[in-house]
Amino acid sequence: MEDLNNLRSELRMPEEPAELRTRTRSLIEQSPCEGRSVIRDGEFLAAPLWEEWSEALTGCGMDYDDFVEVARGYADEVRLWVVGERVWEHCASGLAGRAARRVPGGCGERAELAGAGVSR
Repeated sequence: MEDLNNLRSELRMPEEPAELRTRTRSLIEQSPCEGRSVIRDGEFLAAPLWEEWSEALTGCGMDYDDFVEVARGYADEVRLWVVGERVWEHCASGLAGRAARRVPGGCGERAELAGAGVSR
């Protein structure tokens, strides 16, 4: 559990990508099927978040494709953020927690090494 908390603390809350949200919401309003498809694909939000979180996640064994899969699994909550029914902090922290719970491995060792002042 401590390892999970260590990783979550490394996944800092990025600034809300308001322009991305506005564009995606407009797409949903203009073409609901296409908008839902973009959200279900997950990459529209995974890409900018990966820029912020990649170092922490790759250090725990999660690559970009894994992270996109996590974002796809969180699509319903992401849609609620896009349409204004969830605040960014709820969406981003939920996605961070989901990613932290799904790291494929190595995080425990990494957290122990960091706690001992050792890096890989």
